[in-house]
Amino acid sequence: MKLKNTLLIAALISLPINSALALDGEQLYNLKTCFACHGKDANSPILPIYPKLAGQNRDYIAAQMTDIKSGARANGQSAAMKGVMHLVSEEEIGAIADYLATLAP
Repeated sequence: MKLKNTLLIAALISLPINSALALDGEQLYNLKTCFACHGKDANSPILPIYPKLAGQNRDYIAAQMTDIKSGARANGQSAAMKGVMHLVSEEEIGAIADYLATLAP
């Protein structure tokens, strides 16, 4: 039992601080600076051409972030996000998309 607890503690300690397991979608939304353009509430973008993200479909949000990250989506509005998306892992994309889908539009 003692060995089992020791191994569990060692595994938890070894997790990266910014792991998607350690952070929830709301924390990631703030940590990855999504709020800077899309607003703290994800419903108040700084420019009218930026999308309101609150309440969007989870799979749609994840697909857009993935496409911007890969370069599949490369229109003028995605240029600003391209610089940020290289800092966001697939797991983090999922966590952020889950969070945004739960917000009221």
